[in-house]
Amino acid sequence: MVMTEDTWYIVRNTRGVTGFVGAKSNNPVPLTDEEVRAMGIAETQAAIDLVIGESVKIIATPFKGFPATVVEIHNDKRKVKVEVEMFGRATPAELDFNQIEKIY
Repeated sequence: MVMTEDTWYIVRNTRGVTGFVGAKSNNPVPLTDEEVRAMGIAETQAAIDLVIGESVKIIATPFKGFPATVVEIHNDKRKVKVEVEMFGRATPAELDFNQIEKIY
């Protein structure tokens, strides 16, 4: 986040925010990964709402920009198997959830 007067106002006035790390300065100081782990806070995983047969767009890898069809979903591994139409045939690819986006 770029800290401007407007964003700093929003952060300071967020419901439930009671203080900041690095309170000696006017701006908050980010925690290191080690400090977050020491507090016992796990990394959050974004939920993905996919259905087999759904169309998605690949947003990373050499297939970037290609439409694809979901054929398998592996929530535990945070991966999805898709088929990409290339040269008139379906080509399978296994991708991470963050390498695709839903087509609306």
